[in-house]
Amino acid sequence: MDSEAFDRAVTRHESRALDFLEALVRQPSHLGHEVGAQEVFAAELADLGFTTTVLPFDDGLADDERAGVLQDVPGPRQNTYASLTGELRSSLLLHGHIDVVPASTPELWASDPFEPRRDEGRLYGRGAGDMKCGFAMATLALRALRDVVPDFGTWSLGFLAAVEEECTGNGTLSAARQGVLADAVVAVEPTGLDLLLGGVGIVWVDVTVVGRSAHAEAAHLAVNPFDLLWELVADLRRWTAELSAAERDPVLRDVESPYNLNVGVVSGGDWPSSVPGKATARLRLAYPTAWTPEQAEHEVAARIARCAAASGRFPQPPQVRSSGFRAPGYHLDAEHDLAVRLRRAHQAAHGREPAAYALGSTTDARTYIRYFDTPAICFGPTAANIHGIDESVEIASIAAGARTLGRFVADWFEEPGGART
Repeated sequence: MDSEAFDRAVTRHESRALDFLEALVRQPSHLGHEVGAQEVFAAELADLGFTTTVLPFDDGLADDERAGVLQDVPGPRQNTYASLTGELRSSLLLHGHIDVVPASTPELWASDPFEPRRDEGRLYGRGAGDMKCGFAMATLALRALRDVVPDFGTWSLGFLAAVEEECTGNGTLSAARQGVLADAVVAVEPTGLDLLLGGVGIVWVDVTVVGRSAHAEAAHLAVNPFDLLWELVADLRRWTAELSAAERDPVLRDVESPYNLNVGVVSGGDWPSSVPGKATARLRLAYPTAWTPEQAEHEVAARIARCAAASGRFPQPPQVRSSGFRAPGYHLDAEHDLAVRLRRAHQAAHGREPAAYALGSTTDARTYIRYFDTPAICFGPTAANIHGIDESVEIASIAAGARTLGRFVADWFEEPGGART
């Protein structure tokens, strides 16, 4: 490939990539509402010469022990897949997730979270960083490659826009069950232009506790279930801190607190002057790669039961229910051919090697590594405040990432082989 011509093509098409990103951000593609963004993705890939296919969820997910807990949502459960050859299997698969987390406090943002805003070299909006910027980076690389590589249209290249990466991983699992697989996968997650190789295990659990309701006048004689929840949460925080200190996975040596607990949603009660009868907390907990999801769920439930029994204040044992992720930890070796090739491409594009790291979180790369014996890696632009207020992406990092990704993809098809282990 003529690298200089490719770089000029990236510059030429950068504006279109940013327009595409803005079109994606305008679609509030949170759980159950992903179709609009999927249609934007499909139109862009069709313009690049890809054949696009809508893949409804596989009916067998409900019986697959690898799946997360099925979500009860209003919209259709489907992925969108694009391929240059029209085949489900490819040599190389680009992967992104089209779903975003909610932005339920828009009044705290500097601007509407679903109306993209450019300011001082950044583009703001929910999903701009996690991870619609990755779609913009990848399509920019593909459009530039199409300009300079005559046989681009013959490559065995696929691109999956999956759903439910943010809650179950079932979108990617469903697509893989249906045959959307490859010799290697690059997930275009926001990695700061470095190589994300792995992550911890994650489970979601809902914990419901029953108190003893009463009029507020007699609150000192009642048992408020929120007080009981805080007891459990405090004990779980102690446990996860102990776990982070004791389970020092060398892959996570640079992660200060890998096994975090997050209280994401709390509900209960119906009147300010009534002590509630019950309350529920929705929790996200991380756990070591050596554990299975079943072991993690057992350990969490056992810890909660011991805490409640030792307290003596719980009228009934807490109820613990799995509610989303049942995701194992994962890791790709830094010297795997896939990582080596991507590192070499970045060196060629930018004159420096990218760092390699793991996180105290997860990505859909785990599905390929843990369940389908397929190497997978994450690489993408530089984002800030993902899942938070005023989420954004550094605009320059989109083109910078495209220069790396394009060189990697061209190298992959010019020198195939050696990627599958």
